[in-house]
Amino acid sequence: MPVYNKLVRDRIPEIIKNTGSQCSFKILNNEEYIHSLKQKGFEELNEYINSETNEEAIKELADLLEIIHALAEYHGSSFEKVEGIRKSKLEKRGGFKKKFYLIEVQ
Repeated sequence: MPVYNKLVRDRIPEIIKNTGSQCSFKILNNEEYIHSLKQKGFEELNEYINSETNEEAIKELADLLEIIHALAEYHGSSFEKVEGIRKSKLEKRGGFKKKFYLIEVQ
Protein backbone atom coordinates (compact mmCIF):
# COMPACT_ATOMS: atom_id res chain seq x y z
CA MET A 1 0.00 0.00 0.00
CA PRO A 2 1.51 3.39 -1.00
CA VAL A 3 2.25 5.90 1.76
CA TYR A 4 1.93 9.55 0.74
CA ASN A 5 2.23 11.70 3.88
CA LYS A 6 1.33 14.91 2.06
CA LEU A 7 -1.37 17.54 1.82
CA VAL A 8 -4.03 16.67 -0.74
CA ARG A 9 -7.03 18.46 -2.17
CA ASP A 10 -10.21 18.41 -0.08
CA ARG A 11 -12.12 15.86 -2.15
CA ILE A 12 -9.32 13.28 -2.48
CA PRO A 13 -10.49 11.07 0.46
CA GLU A 14 -14.01 11.03 -1.03
CA ILE A 15 -12.67 10.22 -4.51
CA ILE A 16 -10.55 7.37 -3.12
CA LYS A 17 -13.55 5.96 -1.24
CA ASN A 18 -15.71 6.18 -4.38
CA THR A 19 -13.19 4.00 -6.24
CA GLY A 20 -13.68 1.24 -3.65
CA SER A 21 -10.35 1.85 -1.95
CA GLN A 22 -9.76 2.96 1.60
CA CYS A 23 -7.37 5.57 2.93
CA SER A 24 -6.32 7.03 6.22
CA PHE A 25 -5.86 10.74 6.79
CA LYS A 26 -5.73 13.31 9.55
CA ILE A 27 -6.78 16.92 9.91
CA LEU A 28 -3.72 19.14 10.30
CA ASN A 29 -3.35 21.77 12.98
CA ASN A 30 -2.46 25.30 11.80
CA GLU A 31 1.30 24.80 12.19
CA GLU A 32 1.23 21.52 10.25
CA TYR A 33 -1.09 23.06 7.65
CA ILE A 34 1.10 26.06 6.79
CA HIS A 35 4.18 23.82 6.69
CA SER A 36 2.39 21.38 4.39
CA LEU A 37 1.06 24.18 2.16
CA LYS A 38 4.59 25.50 1.72
CA GLN A 39 5.87 22.01 0.91
CA LYS A 40 3.02 21.53 -1.56
CA GLY A 41 3.97 24.83 -3.20
CA PHE A 42 7.51 23.56 -3.79
CA GLU A 43 6.14 20.24 -5.07
CA GLU A 44 3.83 21.94 -7.57
CA LEU A 45 6.53 24.41 -8.65
CA ASN A 46 8.90 21.51 -9.28
CA GLU A 47 6.22 19.75 -11.32
CA TYR A 48 5.77 22.95 -13.36
CA ILE A 49 9.53 23.27 -13.89
CA ASN A 50 9.68 19.67 -15.11
CA SER A 51 6.59 19.88 -17.34
CA GLU A 52 7.31 19.05 -20.95
CA THR A 53 4.25 20.39 -22.74
CA ASN A 54 2.22 23.58 -22.57
CA GLU A 55 -0.77 21.54 -21.40
CA GLU A 56 1.19 20.04 -18.49
CA ALA A 57 2.59 23.48 -17.62
CA ILE A 58 -0.87 25.06 -17.50
CA LYS A 59 -2.19 22.26 -15.23
CA GLU A 60 0.72 22.76 -12.83
CA LEU A 61 0.20 26.54 -12.87
CA ALA A 62 -3.44 25.91 -11.90
CA ASP A 63 -2.21 23.80 -8.97
CA LEU A 64 0.16 26.60 -7.93
CA LEU A 65 -2.72 29.05 -8.13
CA GLU A 66 -4.78 26.86 -5.80
CA ILE A 67 -1.89 26.88 -3.32
CA ILE A 68 -1.74 30.69 -3.55
CA HIS A 69 -5.48 30.90 -2.84
CA ALA A 70 -5.06 28.69 0.27
CA LEU A 71 -1.98 30.60 1.48
CA ALA A 72 -3.74 33.96 1.10
CA GLU A 73 -6.70 32.67 3.12
CA TYR A 74 -4.39 31.21 5.76
CA HIS A 75 -2.75 34.62 6.17
CA GLY A 76 -6.14 36.28 6.67
CA SER A 77 -6.39 37.70 3.18
CA SER A 78 -7.87 36.73 -0.15
CA PHE A 79 -6.71 35.99 -3.64
CA GLU A 80 -8.34 39.26 -4.73
CA LYS A 81 -6.14 41.18 -2.28
CA VAL A 82 -3.04 39.37 -3.55
CA GLU A 83 -4.10 40.11 -7.12
CA GLY A 84 -4.57 43.79 -6.23
CA ILE A 85 -1.05 43.94 -4.81
CA ARG A 86 0.27 42.17 -7.91
CA LYS A 87 -1.41 44.76 -10.15
CA SER A 88 -0.03 47.62 -8.07
CA LYS A 89 3.50 46.21 -8.32
CA LEU A 90 2.98 45.68 -12.04
CA GLU A 91 2.05 49.34 -12.46
CA LYS A 92 4.93 50.64 -10.32
CA ARG A 93 7.71 48.22 -11.26
CA GLY A 94 6.50 46.43 -14.37
CA GLY A 95 6.16 42.74 -15.10
CA PHE A 96 8.55 40.30 -16.69
CA LYS A 97 7.40 40.41 -20.33
CA LYS A 98 10.41 42.36 -21.64
CA LYS A 99 12.73 39.56 -20.49
CA PHE A 100 15.30 41.94 -18.91
CA TYR A 101 18.13 40.09 -17.15
CA LEU A 102 20.07 42.49 -14.91
CA ILE A 103 23.82 41.87 -14.94
CA GLU A 104 25.15 44.65 -12.71
CA VAL A 105 24.60 48.22 -11.53
CA GLN A 106 27.42 50.75 -11.11
